Amino acid sequence: MPPATAAATVRTVLGDVRPEDLGVCDAHDHLFFASPQLPGQELNDASAARAELAAFRDTGGAAVVQWTPYGLGRRAADLPLLARDTGIHVVAATGLHQAVHYRPELLAELRGRLAEVFVAELSSGIGTSGVRAGLIKVAGGFHALDAHARWTMGAAAEAHHATGAPIAVHLELGTGALDVLDLLCGELEVPPDRVVLGHLNRSPDVVVQREAAGSGAFLAFDGPSRTHHATDWAMPDALRALAEAGFGHRLLLGGDTTTAAARSVDGGPGMPYLLRRVRPRLELAVGKDLVDRILTENPARAFATAW
Repeated sequence: MPPATAAATVRTVLGDVRPEDLGVCDAHDHLFFASPQLPGQELNDASAARAELAAFRDTGGAAVVQWTPYGLGRRAADLPLLARDTGIHVVAATGLHQAVHYRPELLAELRGRLAEVFVAELSSGIGTSGVRAGLIKVAGGFHALDAHARWTMGAAAEAHHATGAPIAVHLELGTGALDVLDLLCGELEVPPDRVVLGHLNRSPDVVVQREAAGSGAFLAFDGPSRTHHATDWAMPDALRALAEAGFGHRLLLGGDTTTAAARSVDGGPGMPYLLRRVRPRLELAVGKDLVDRILTENPARAFATAW
């Protein structure tokens, strides 16, 4: 582990920044993303990514955490230019998604060295780009953890213990949060405040949400409504319940744009929707001060590391 006396910083694609300089943050989104599970819907247009970042900036945004992990079209070499051009802090990810997003041959190549790959991308850089990742992204399954999830989370925990990096977890349809915490924080001894649980909005179980927040983990509510997701109508009540229970400091918000059609520059809600529509609705539910902290102070703590 890094020395406890080291100053915590957020590792962006342009270098480490002080947490207090991060600003209004979309804590879970994607500038680039390509998966065989989403044919023809790839996020692979750098000009569109630049326009999306600019649109987010123009609505008051200052930082975006990209959760796109290893092997899914991160285009790490493009991220520094986009950050410079738009003035947005961009945080890149290492890690590995669910097995269905990869060719079996690629997963076989990573056997026995996955934690090593994660550590290298956090410490030295992603490929030859020189861009260092600022978090580790892994994924659970629907109400369960399969062997792939346990393998990737084991490697993520090992990389965390070597670097201090936060671990961000895709929860499939918002489920499995407590199983993830049992594995990462119980068996693998990752401090709960180094874990970000994504997609809590997709399974509006307030009891589970409260238990997850009580563990010390961060809870990300990310992405506008999709079919059968309770995102928009349930989220204000969920955040209010968590805040009233004393967990306002554990909440994060994100846009989670995963397809080209979802970008605002292509007619979708995109990154600006988080500040244009979600923010004022939540302010009515929990107050402006708390929403401001959720967008600034909370992600600064969640993603800052004493590297």
